[in-house]
Amino acid sequence: MSNQTKPSIVFAHGLWADGSCFSKLIPALLAEGHEVMASQHGLDSLATDVAAVKACLGRVHSPAILVGHSYGGTLITHAGIDPRVTGLVYIAALAPDADETSQGQQDKFPKTDVFQHIDVTDGRVWLKPSGIGCFAGDLPEAEQKLVYATQGVPVTDLFNQKVEGTAWKTKPSWYIVASQDRTVNPELQRFAAKRMNAATTEVTSSHVPMLSKPDVVLHVIRIAAERVQKT
Repeated sequence: MSNQTKPSIVFAHGLWADGSCFSKLIPALLAEGHEVMASQHGLDSLATDVAAVKACLGRVHSPAILVGHSYGGTLITHAGIDPRVTGLVYIAALAPDADETSQGQQDKFPKTDVFQHIDVTDGRVWLKPSGIGCFAGDLPEAEQKLVYATQGVPVTDLFNQKVEGTAWKTKPSWYIVASQDRTVNPELQRFAAKRMNAATTEVTSSHVPMLSKPDVVLHVIRIAAERVQKT
């Protein structure tokens, strides 16, 4: 693909993260000629986080692929109905249906270990230091500490909020299942991938395969880019 025909890539991060969680992917994609933006979310409301993703779509050329990690999957599910979006890549992500919230989707599966390591203070849900192993346990200790230090902290009701739009029903989708995930239940991930008829890749990783197995994630994004460029 020439640089002019390569789709843009817009990343959407989840809870206890920020756009730096894609730092091992962005340089390679830029070097290959993609325009790339990583949306930054205040985690104050679902509507404003979806708006942040759409704002990034306005900063890159169309067509674009949305890549969502964790709660970022909810964001790309809603923002992805934008006509500028031609594909969706989910990384260990939520992907609620039209009648679900993020919390409603999670409640259909057993609760994961990470929720034993949270602290609710001043209306925000913090990840405790003791929980970083549930989130990013296959990273070296220094990287785990960096992930902890850069955590984005959601309001307590964020997962119960609702926005319209279910993009995976109409857009081609790819899903990366993290089989050792202790934050988003791997069975939820497999169910979501099957429900959206996604091309699915399973990787032995924690909740953050974009950091622990970046080559696998890059490979899936490249496949998606090739596919949408041909359509």
